[in-house]
This record gives sequence, structure tokens and C-alpha cells, in this order.
Amino acid sequence: MGFKCGIVGLPNVGKSTLFNALTKTAAAQAANYPFCTIEPNTGEVAVPDPRLKKIAAAAGSKEIIPTRISFVDIAGLVRGASKGEGLGNQFLANIREVDAIVHVLRCFEDDDITHVEGRIDPVADAETVETELMLADLESLERRIAQTRKRATGKDKESITVLPMMEQALELLKDGKPTRVLLDGIAAEDLRILRGLNLLTSHPVLYVCNVAEGDAADGNEHTRAVEKMAEAQGARVVIISAAIEAEVAQLPDEEAQEFLSSMGLEEPGLDRLIRAGYELLHLITYFTAGPKETRAWTIERGTRAPQAAGVIHTDFERGFIRAQTIAYDDFVTLGGEVAAKEAGKARDEGKEYVVQDGDVMMFKFNT
Repeated sequence: MGFKCGIVGLPNVGKSTLFNALTKTAAAQAANYPFCTIEPNTGEVAVPDPRLKKIAAAAGSKEIIPTRISFVDIAGLVRGASKGEGLGNQFLANIREVDAIVHVLRCFEDDDITHVEGRIDPVADAETVETELMLADLESLERRIAQTRKRATGKDKESITVLPMMEQALELLKDGKPTRVLLDGIAAEDLRILRGLNLLTSHPVLYVCNVAEGDAADGNEHTRAVEKMAEAQGARVVIISAAIEAEVAQLPDEEAQEFLSSMGLEEPGLDRLIRAGYELLHLITYFTAGPKETRAWTIERGTRAPQAAGVIHTDFERGFIRAQTIAYDDFVTLGGEVAAKEAGKARDEGKEYVVQDGDVMMFKFNT
């Protein structure tokens, strides 16, 4: 199950530097001119999870396999992208393919790195990108909704089902609001319909404030302005110095930790970013553990046991019988599967069980 976060923003805000640090490669060219990223680059990264080592120790596992999430570095957007300016059409096409948006905002001053708008104002930058996405969605919906209304009048069932969500989305866009406003408390069927509309502004957003090295620990006036904006939207913010992260990515673990400590940082900002992206997509982790390996698996919050089993292999879902489930705390505290069973902490769960974050599971199924 692949989950993708698209890294977006205006040119020269640090997207590619951040992406390079994330993937610990130089796959994306970081250069001081607009559109240095022409094709979207995709990199898979491990989701940092300290629970893995503790489970592996309790299970006596030889190998640890973390869960992963993809980040896509997408070409920079400029004002007028919704009308095809710059690489607008390509940007809009690429962003439709991701599950969530990581919006990088420039929160540092540097006369040597040009800003496409000629000034440093991350809130205005965010509004520029948001406006272009809303304009593109507005044009798309207005083009489609007339035909959908006509089919609904003719009693077409699918059109009757989809039309109310289309109209809701259109009214929001006309009011200058992104359609992700609809995500809050939305019913499962309505979420399916909204996703089917493939609207750019329906993706959840995480703002990343790219700051100078000296502001990595506490932020600055620009990050505080972004935090105020995000709070009004119910969005999240992560403060990162892409320059620091790029340097840390090249160091051995021990040296990296010493370097971070010297900067007043407890952990790489990328760890916080990855976890935030994971949470943004409403993802949780369950584990499988044994002598061979301890492995983390990614599922969406609210997933039932058979579908969780299907992430490992479709046969597991198709022939699902039950799932032996041990809570993370019990597994680690008691010292593994056998001790948890003896203590009565291993439960057999059926098809309706909703998997919880941290569950250690073993599936029984018919072949």
C-alpha cells in the first residue's frame, strides 16, 4: 500500500534540498534557479519508530524492517500556474497523484538565493499556491458539474450520488476556501466521493517552515506568522533547516547526533517531518514479530483485521479466519509472545476487529 506526500512550494524555497536530505541521495538537483526540478522525483523513506527495536528485542528477531512512506519532489509553482504559467500544467498533474501535500515555505533571508516574488513572505507564498490550486479546482468543477446535473435530472444514479458533494465543493471554492475543509468529520461514503472528484485542494496539507541554521531550534518571526495561519486552518507546522538536514544526512549516526546536539536539537527535523506526514494521512502501524524479523506495516486508521492482513498478502485477507493480537505495551513489558499468552494478554480477534496502533499481530487464514 503506497502513500505519497508531494513536496510543493514556490521555486527556490528549499524543496529539492529537503527531498535530497529525506532520501539521503542527490536524486533531485538543488540549484539556484526556478524549475530545476523538471520531473517529479520519488523517494521512499523509513518511518522512524522506536517501538521496533523494543519489539525485536522481546521477540529475539534477527532483522528489523520499518514501514515506509513516499515523498515526491514536484516542480516549483509560480503565480498563474492554473493558466499554464511556468510549469503549471505539469505541476497540477503531478500533485493530483499524491495523497497529501507537504508545503515548503521559505522562512529564511539570503540575498544570494533569489525569491521568485522578490520578497520573503511565507504566508503570502502559501496563499499564492493555495489560490492557484483553488482556481484549477474551480475551473475543473465548473466544467464537469453542468453535465453531472443534466445526468442527475435524467435519474442517473451515480450522478445523483455525486452531485451534492460537487455542489458543496464548488460553493467552498467560490467562497475562497479549499475543499479539504470538507474532510473534517466526513462520512466514509462522502470521503469516497470527494476523493473520486480528484480535486487538488482536497489533499490534507502540512506546512514546513524552512529556516536558517540559527533558527532551527526556536523558529523566527516568519515561522510564527505561518503557525498563526496554520492554527486558523487547523493545519500543522514543522520547522526545519533544510541546510542542517542535508548535512546531517551525510554523517554517521553518532556524528549526526553530536552535530544536532551542538545546534540545540534533540533529533533530526526530518524524523518529525516523516512522522507528521504519516499522521497527516491518518496512518497507523501494526507489527508482526518472530525470530526471523520484526516488521512494521502501514494501514489507515479504522482498518479492520482482514484488510490489515491483506497488506501483507491478498491471500491473508481472502482466507482470513482470525488474528492473534497483543498490545504493544504487553508484548514488550512481558517479554514477547509466549509470556503474553501465559499472562492471558494474547487475544483472538475476528473480522470486525478494528486494528489499533501498535498491535502485534499474527494472522490465521485458509489457503
